[in-house]
Amino acid sequence: MSNLKAKIIVPFLFLILAPLLVEAQCAMCRAVLESGEGQDIAEGVNSGIKYLMLFPYLVIGGLLFFIYRKYRHSS
Repeated sequence: MSNLKAKIIVPFLFLILAPLLVEAQCAMCRAVLESGEGQDIAEGVNSGIKYLMLFPYLVIGGLLFFIYRKYRHSS
């Protein structure tokens, strides 16, 4: 039972923590922001992109969790 929990928890934690570890700028945003002088703006745009990227993962993860619980309890 513990091995099954580890197989579920490790990928889940990876999906939750992955947006915090990546730089999420597209090539055009990176080129425009790196040519500017203020790195604060580039960091702000990057944080905004990561923020927007987080919610689809949370929604899909939540749906998969509820589907898993439903099938686990029905069998």
